[in-house]
Amino acid sequence: MTDDSWAGLVDSFAEGAYASPKGLVRTYVMHHQLLEHLAGPPGAVLDVGGGAGHQSFPLAQAGYEVTLLDPSAAMLDKARERLGRLPAEVQARVTLLQADGLEAVEAVDGRLFDAVLCHGVLGYLPQPDGLVDQLCQCVGAGGLVSIMSGNANTAAVRPALEQRWADALAGFDSVEEIGVLGVPTRGDTVEHLSGLLSTHGVEPLRWYGVWLFTDWLEFAGVEVDLSDPEQVAAMAAVELEASKRDPYRQLSRPFHLVGRRLA
Repeated sequence: MTDDSWAGLVDSFAEGAYASPKGLVRTYVMHHQLLEHLAGPPGAVLDVGGGAGHQSFPLAQAGYEVTLLDPSAAMLDKARERLGRLPAEVQARVTLLQADGLEAVEAVDGRLFDAVLCHGVLGYLPQPDGLVDQLCQCVGAGGLVSIMSGNANTAAVRPALEQRWADALAGFDSVEEIGVLGVPTRGDTVEHLSGLLSTHGVEPLRWYGVWLFTDWLEFAGVEVDLSDPEQVAAMAAVELEASKRDPYRQLSRPFHLVGRRLA
């Protein structure tokens, strides 16, 4: 997607999607998954296509040094606005950088990071190869590469739950759909992305689901009371456990793949 395309989606993305039950689950679950593999702070994290900082700002709050790279000036403005609400010591640990992920190596002047994140970006590209190459070039020896992408093996789920039966039938053999922001997206598979990481010297460590039951509740028209902290915490705990177990993680519409750069 182009910068202009994102300019019209900033609010629905940053204030809508991430403020939903599914958005809260995504941030919580992936944060805990990352902490299972990250070395303790301090450490340098590059968030490629990091949007408004929903995933990387919590890492800055935890003590990591974060560079958020995004091609959209409008999205970076939103990130800057959200960053301004955080304590000064957290703000000092965050750098915002406008650049395309396909030019990440040049944008960071060849700097190597302890972890490179790329969440929800690959699906907007025709193929993942070029961006995966950039991610792997930006991570140092022993560092982490974290990718979240749409699960091509679940392409029939959303149209089926919306009773779009013809689209669901086509989804069994398709990797493309119209995403939640109303724009075309493409799914990947754990096997394919694991293979790409391996060819670039990054060993796949583990993969997870991201959300599952929250998805089903949404499609069923069931509202989650986000004003009830106990309900939100219970929901997040269940989703975190489901993200680690088969068959639940296999049914998650996005997946999270973590790999480590070989020395």
